Amino acid sequence: MAQVFDRSSNALARFSLVLTGLIVIALGVALNYLQRSPWVTRQGQRADQPVPFSHKHHVEGLGLQCQYCHTSVEKSSYAGIPPTKTCMNCHSQIWTNAQLLEPVRQSWATGESIQWIRVHDLPDYVYFNHEIHVNKGIGCASCHGRVDQMPIMYAQNSLQMEWCLNCHRNPAVNLRPTSEVYNMAWAGPSTDKPVWCTVTQNTYGTNVPTAQGVNCVQQEKDPVGGSGIKVAQMELPKTGAATSGIASDAPPAQLLPVSYQKFTNQTDLGHYLEGQYHIRTANELSSCEVCHR
Repeated sequence: MAQVFDRSSNALARFSLVLTGLIVIALGVALNYLQRSPWVTRQGQRADQPVPFSHKHHVEGLGLQCQYCHTSVEKSSYAGIPPTKTCMNCHSQIWTNAQLLEPVRQSWATGESIQWIRVHDLPDYVYFNHEIHVNKGIGCASCHGRVDQMPIMYAQNSLQMEWCLNCHRNPAVNLRPTSEVYNMAWAGPSTDKPVWCTVTQNTYGTNVPTAQGVNCVQQEKDPVGGSGIKVAQMELPKTGAATSGIASDAPPAQLLPVSYQKFTNQTDLGHYLEGQYHIRTANELSSCEVCHR
């Protein structure tokens, strides 16, 4: 009986299997790049806003603080989009007839909100809390980039889960003193510009955030005149009339001898702040339960 398939069919079958495997792999790689691409994440894309608001002009040019517009960033899970009244605080006096600001004036007159397009838009299943990040030393620029240099706002980072986890696995690389959270130009400590930190108060049992009990300054020399020289710092009163908001002449609870510690690189400073800010461990921070609840 004659053979149904020629001998070359074996080679053709092997080639087909290899080709199918390569196609599957190529398709997987392509889909992986696609879901990380700006086409999906909208990273770097400028949204067509109803008003071309320039952060560069308002922040770098006029010196407005982030909190002036985003009033709830330190006390809420949302940074908040400023109401039209915030815009009109200035623009009822300046640029009152600018055509560019007609949507703002229309919103003020009708009471209808401006329909801004959200640039940093996380999925509904992700819980992100601005308050905890800001009060634990994560600067605005760490997530949003150099907003003060953006004429039109865009997402500098992908905001994908892997991006969040990279920071949660090693938060030290992004931690900074809370006094520098809104400093867009913060570059961290260096040999030429070291950072000196000290614990100024015991915040346990008070309403003061833990991170604000650490004071850091960036300068060449030790703030107290020499490394290791101790100075007296006052601890907040824990009892007495002063804690109830009533003026009191009672002396502070005690004097704490402390000294400034010098840091010349971000890694050492970050690990120091991790301990002082009571940041959870990498295993705890990278748990899915942090964001998914």
